[in-house]
Amino acid sequence: MQKIVVIDYDPDWPRVFELLRTEIWSVLRDIALAIEHVGSTSVVGLAAKPIIDISVIVPTNEDIPISINRLATLGYIHRGNLGIEGREAFISPSQLPTHHLYLCPQHSLGLANQLAVRDYLREHPEIAREYGNLKKQLANDFPNDITSYIDGKTDLILSILRSTQFSLDQLNAIERANRKS
Repeated sequence: MQKIVVIDYDPDWPRVFELLRTEIWSVLRDIALAIEHVGSTSVVGLAAKPIIDISVIVPTNEDIPISINRLATLGYIHRGNLGIEGREAFISPSQLPTHHLYLCPQHSLGLANQLAVRDYLREHPEIAREYGNLKKQLANDFPNDITSYIDGKTDLILSILRSTQFSLDQLNAIERANRKS
């Protein structure tokens, strides 16, 4: 089990994202609609695990198989949805900077969740600070327990999503997915 480490915001994270985005775009530019920097490293000033989260947005579920095959040419290994519908996960090539890659149809709940939380935290720096402090505390309290770390963040994430007008059904689905991962 790898130790959970949360560090202060690194201003180099956007540059690292852009390097990774350029590489991924080279094989998906005729399929993907966009490649988004998501997760805590995408929010200026937010403490985070030093792992870049990237979501590749494709038009529909039908675009996923060819996208998986194209990403394999770069060394990405498909892991499935890991219990979160509408979000396919990958193991990243070891020679690249540490990152998580996801492939999402444009109207998926998995993508909507990532974008809503990112955008809310970007617009509410005081909540981002609170979230960063919570993550540091959880990493300190549960340095080897990713389940407890994730569970400890769930209530704040759900409160953010409630503020962004997610429906009760959507919130319940996200809560179930968070508890699984």
